[in-house]
Amino acid sequence: MTIQVFGHKSPDTDSTGSPIIWAWYLNEVKGVDAAPKLLGEPNTEALFVLNRWNLDKPEIIKTVEAGAPVIIVDTNNPAELPEAINDADVQAIIDHHKLVGGLETKGPINITIRPLACTATIMIDLMGEDAAKMPDAIKGAALSCILSDTLEFRSPTTTDHDREVVEKLAADLGIDIAAYAAEMFEAKSDVSAFSDAELLRMDSKEYNVDGKEFRVSVLETTAPKIVLDRKDSLMASMVDVAAEDGADQVLLFVIDILNEEATLLVPNDLVKTVAEKSFGANVTGDTVVLPGVMSRKKQIIPNLKV
Repeated sequence: MTIQVFGHKSPDTDSTGSPIIWAWYLNEVKGVDAAPKLLGEPNTEALFVLNRWNLDKPEIIKTVEAGAPVIIVDTNNPAELPEAINDADVQAIIDHHKLVGGLETKGPINITIRPLACTATIMIDLMGEDAAKMPDAIKGAALSCILSDTLEFRSPTTTDHDREVVEKLAADLGIDIAAYAAEMFEAKSDVSAFSDAELLRMDSKEYNVDGKEFRVSVLETTAPKIVLDRKDSLMASMVDVAAEDGADQVLLFVIDILNEEATLLVPNDLVKTVAEKSFGANVTGDTVVLPGVMSRKKQIIPNLKV
């Protein structure tokens, strides 16, 4: 059977590109039948990357069949995967997030979780010398994934190794890193076509913090004003999104890539308390700026308190 390779729901650039990269490696290098899949519509930056490198958008799936062979990338959290994931035959996990637990496998599997900024960086390491065989389109996907996850090296998750891999890929492709990253971030910032609910779910993850269920959403942009001009309607939509998704509250962090700060929307006293206890913020209105906060994984989630 064909191995399905996929990342998390609400695919960003890494969860769109990494399945493509690893499916290429399995097919072309290992001689294993594999296909990249998505668990939802990719965001605008990921769509830009697919178009820029002439890559086909993977098929979107909602579930997996019992016993179907799968490889999970860019997550190990069952909440971000199909409900039937533990019925599938999970054969490998490649990830750069903390170990959550809850996945069950049919037998021993290969698990690679490394403290790097991007899944694509790990994949290139795992390929070893075979990484040199990547065609330009796959190199472009890897370059894009790492630039996206590191926010062009601005994110505190960035390691020297992530930077080294990007610089080599860019040299191979003849790409100017700053210019290409600017194109990616411009595409990511174009959210005009999305509803408030879609924006709140576009790049979000579910977490339990001291008994409270949060949907923690981030919007990374070079034009934060476009999002913040919609703050009233976004905060109103949080009520319905939280109810529909079984959460107590949606937390929305608007990440200003260029100024390297986050703005948290503060619709009620619960979020005000979270902002004050988690980040030492002084909240006086319905938004609060958090200087230097760029990473959900490293700076937001570990600090959340109620």
